[in-house]
Amino acid sequence: MKGYICIHGHFYQPPRENPWLERIEVQDSAFPYHDWNARVHAECYAPNAVSRILNERSRITGIVNNYEHISFNFGPTLLSWIQQHTPAIYQKIIEADRISAEKHGGHGNAIAQPYNHMIMPLANRRDKITQTVWGISSFRKHFHRAPEGMWLPETAVDLETLEILCEHGIRFTILAPRQARRVRALTTTVWRDVSDGSVDTTMPYLVRLPCGGLITVFFYHGPIAHDLAFGGLLQNAENFENRLFQALPAAGKNPPLVNVATDGETYGHHHRFGDMALAYALKQVRKKPDVGLTNYGEYLSLFKPTHEVEIIGNSSWSCIHGVERWRADCGCRAGGNPGWNQKWRQTLRESLDWLRHELIRIYSRHAAPLLDNPWQARDEYIDVIMARSETAKTDFLSRHGRKPLHDQERSRALQLLEMQRNAMLMYTSCGWFFDEMSGIEATQVLRYAARAIELAERCSAASLEDAFIEQLEKAQSNISGMGNGADIYRRFVLASKSHLREVAIHFSLSSFFENYQQKNTLGCFNIELKEYEKQRQEHTLVAAGRLHARSTITEEEASFIFAALQQEPHDYYCTVKECSSINAAAATQENSPANHLYAKLTGSLFTSLKEKGPSAVLKVIDQHLGSARYTIKDLFKDEQDELLNIVLEGELECIGEILETAYRKTSFLTVLLEECGHRIPTPFITAAEVTLKRKLVNTLKSQKATHETIRLLLDEINRWRISLDNDWLERTLRTLIEKEMAAVKDNPTTSHLTQMNGKLSMLYLFPVQVNLWEAQNAYFDLLHSSYADKKKLADKQDQEAAKWLEEFLRLGDGLFINVDNVIDSMTPAARKEPLLLPAREEKRDADAPAAVTSRKK
Repeated sequence: MKGYICIHGHFYQPPRENPWLERIEVQDSAFPYHDWNARVHAECYAPNAVSRILNERSRITGIVNNYEHISFNFGPTLLSWIQQHTPAIYQKIIEADRISAEKHGGHGNAIAQPYNHMIMPLANRRDKITQTVWGISSFRKHFHRAPEGMWLPETAVDLETLEILCEHGIRFTILAPRQARRVRALTTTVWRDVSDGSVDTTMPYLVRLPCGGLITVFFYHGPIAHDLAFGGLLQNAENFENRLFQALPAAGKNPPLVNVATDGETYGHHHRFGDMALAYALKQVRKKPDVGLTNYGEYLSLFKPTHEVEIIGNSSWSCIHGVERWRADCGCRAGGNPGWNQKWRQTLRESLDWLRHELIRIYSRHAAPLLDNPWQARDEYIDVIMARSETAKTDFLSRHGRKPLHDQERSRALQLLEMQRNAMLMYTSCGWFFDEMSGIEATQVLRYAARAIELAERCSAASLEDAFIEQLEKAQSNISGMGNGADIYRRFVLASKSHLREVAIHFSLSSFFENYQQKNTLGCFNIELKEYEKQRQEHTLVAAGRLHARSTITEEEASFIFAALQQEPHDYYCTVKECSSINAAAATQENSPANHLYAKLTGSLFTSLKEKGPSAVLKVIDQHLGSARYTIKDLFKDEQDELLNIVLEGELECIGEILETAYRKTSFLTVLLEECGHRIPTPFITAAEVTLKRKLVNTLKSQKATHETIRLLLDEINRWRISLDNDWLERTLRTLIEKEMAAVKDNPTTSHLTQMNGKLSMLYLFPVQVNLWEAQNAYFDLLHSSYADKKKLADKQDQEAAKWLEEFLRLGDGLFINVDNVIDSMTPAARKEPLLLPAREEKRDADAPAAVTSRKK
């Protein structure tokens, strides 16, 4: 064997969840996606699971799961997000590790990562242990095996971190070349200085630890990694392939290993279609009989280290100053704003370190009466985090409780553990990585800090928030108007807090739009609707109800009575009152205070609505529930957007009908004005634009649509010089194609295939490129599940099967799939096995290969 090649991808996104709701809220900077997880997933994580291989005509000849062929790690919080939101892709990732283990002597491609990407050298020993334990436990639950290696966040390393990895069974990690200080062969005592980055990266090295243990370190090939990430190497897959082969030196005692490590987002997010360049390069490597495609675990099992290395402590791959990027204004930055500084990093680090110390004191004191070993309990709390079930909490507390805990003690124990979880999350590295403290990354770690403070204050007599905010005042924003760190905290953090009252407010207002059941969920809250009434009097709508809300995380709970009022078409507001003395059981009792108050409220409320009108209703609400009122502006952002879209949809439909009537009424006059060379009034053009777009959508949806009807509509649109927004048009056409293709997949009859081909051919009438990703995925499913059986029948002169094959192959051609090549590359087993492919959240870029290049005929 001439040598081996290993490509590692570090796939990671920081935890982004609102710590009160435990879900990611809409992030406008990720538009057109809901949030950055969704955006990077669509651009990188999903494509790498089903990466297209194209021929010279940009037609698809195969689909490859890149994760089967590269070493990789996923941040635990990211992988859990993928599991929840895109289970198909999650299964591809897990399956890739299983398949790779079968190929590589039991050594899977996946390795672990500390839980939430904390910079380990800057953490105390206890946090380092918890981060390692949580990372390993998360890995075991996902991949159903123990990890051999662990990727360190930002490859930031010190000897204590390596000792902890070794103590927990980790065999190796991966570092940057400049993190090696000196090396020696195991057969000599002579050391050679390599602190200039000159370490030989084609072999593994042993690190001797102060505890007496050993751990192996691989150093990745720096120049190739740099050119992949920053030098444009992925723009040409053949150049990538050649660089890998050129880096292979002559074999010494052991065959050399060319290993490259970058952010996994390099392959698709940072570089468009990087997943396909990677797929092509990997395919070429697999063709070389004298070069093995391997992973670190397999290579280490075949070839033991022959050299030892001393590392440079407190070093990393993304800061030439060591780990200063995460605590000082060292000069390392994302760039783009030359006048900015990052002095705020020190204040943020020092403020969080102060808070961590206070939280340790509170946890040690208040968890001791509840938990046998509070710090061991924290390490094992990952079992609850991963499961998020009542059973998991009960099992955990039965194992770790100092005694059987009653409900209030149980909730306090969970609150203390959640305080510690948020104390972990507030050290996520991205909080310091970028240039500005008011960015979403730094404000996110501040939100975790705020949640930890809140839980600490509930469980103790401590008052922490004011002191914490005072410390943040020393940090100055680079952006005019943002002020200092305290201002940023008040502006972005305090406004995001969401408690049981906010849940009740949301439920009250949204009840005008949603048909809630008795039991409902919102984020991490369970909501039980006890009673609900709604009445209308002319243009006024009034609702009232009782609910009980409970956190599934900390088991905090409260009961509320609410009343909501709609006066104008879009004027909604509500009032809620907490019945703090009433628990879930008491709230069901007939003579409970809540029932009594609710009966008085509704008796007066609906009588006043019928007899006296809205002003009297408001007086009743004020009398029984108080004068604090909340509007749609107080809803959670996602639900606020959803409700506003519901309102907008109805209003836009009404306006559309009005304008369509106006268009019909003025169409003759519009033509006359045009023929006379007279300027057509703008309102006439507006009516024409709205009407013709509505007609176009309805025509496309119709099963009777023909090329001729589409052409006539487009001619009319062009006649009035109406511009069709490309994003709107692409989205409309893509939705149509995906719906038709879903119908084909559910019932792949010949008639459905014929109908689908007709719809697909209409795309060429439009001057826009349409993303066919999901339709192609559905086609590959059918190719694997149905093609072989139909082919056998057609070979036996079955005319219906022959017609099916004709339409099916025609559809593949229309979807830019070279079906013959794909079939030839399929194994007999694969031809019968369904191929699990993802639904993309949104469109790829317009210049993507295999997109339809449409043209008007």
